[in-house]
Amino acid sequence: MGNRVAREDFEWVYTDQPHASRRQEILAKYPEIKSLMKPDPNLIWIIVLMVLTQLVAFYLVKDLDWKWVLFWAYAFGSCINHSMTLAIHEVSHNSAFGNNRALWNRWFGIFANLPIGVPYSVSFKRYHMDHHRYLGGDGIDVDIPTDFEGWFFCTTFRKFVWVILQPLFYAFRPLFINPKPISYLEVINTVIQITFDIIVYYVFGIRSLVYMLAASLLGLGLHPISGHFIAEHYMFLKGHETYSYYGPLNLLTFNVGYHNEHHDFPNVPGKNLPLVRKIAAEYYDSLPHYTSWVKVLYDFVMDDTVSPYSRMKRHQKGKAALE
Repeated sequence: MGNRVAREDFEWVYTDQPHASRRQEILAKYPEIKSLMKPDPNLIWIIVLMVLTQLVAFYLVKDLDWKWVLFWAYAFGSCINHSMTLAIHEVSHNSAFGNNRALWNRWFGIFANLPIGVPYSVSFKRYHMDHHRYLGGDGIDVDIPTDFEGWFFCTTFRKFVWVILQPLFYAFRPLFINPKPISYLEVINTVIQITFDIIVYYVFGIRSLVYMLAASLLGLGLHPISGHFIAEHYMFLKGHETYSYYGPLNLLTFNVGYHNEHHDFPNVPGKNLPLVRKIAAEYYDSLPHYTSWVKVLYDFVMDDTVSPYSRMKRHQKGKAALE
């Protein structure tokens, strides 16, 4: 169904990613941005409140009819759980306790992971740091779709299916692109998460467990917030690799929409990214950006010039120091 996308390969580029050079230029002109590179203690309390909110939700849905379990999983739980994945993104940058207490951030990330139902916090940290260091790196950056995704999901209907299945591709893609040995923290993350899931089942019942898992699956698939997955780096305009989003959903996503700002200054917590844009406005206001993630999803599915192949890729120069 729909026209087949003409693109048959990624956009291979032979230049370095723009963020490191822009960061140096901005810091030379606005050194006060360094003062924004500090932990955000409010993040700790927000995450604790979100975990408690989902625990209350587990109790409230435990006796509902299945149709209402799934309704609230999509209408409410999906927003909380997707937001929590972006809280974990913040924690992966040590924004909760700072770089001097890196292990505290890892443990807190495991705690934040609990209402998502699937262990991923520690693994996300390992792969996400590679994404920043080697943006678009062939065989390194697992944010880039596989060749199969680009080849197969090439029509309007197939791209729609791809959007729905995004959480599954993000989960399994690292195993094909850049598999890594399992770390002891990943084992701990998995054991704690499975234990929590079992407790949810025995304390609240099967409906609460399904609510939790469905909230994550639905919230990371065909959902307004999921527009950020595509908005961040899919090349809607040739030559532009990273795009920011300036809209209201940043309030639920720890300002992940300020994505050019984030890649330029990954040590600045999301709370302070709007200040980066304000200070260095001449660098960001002229860059292409979005105001609607829903429109991004619609355009991705309907535009027959865009597909999972619409990403810029690079061959790695020299040996990569992987996380």
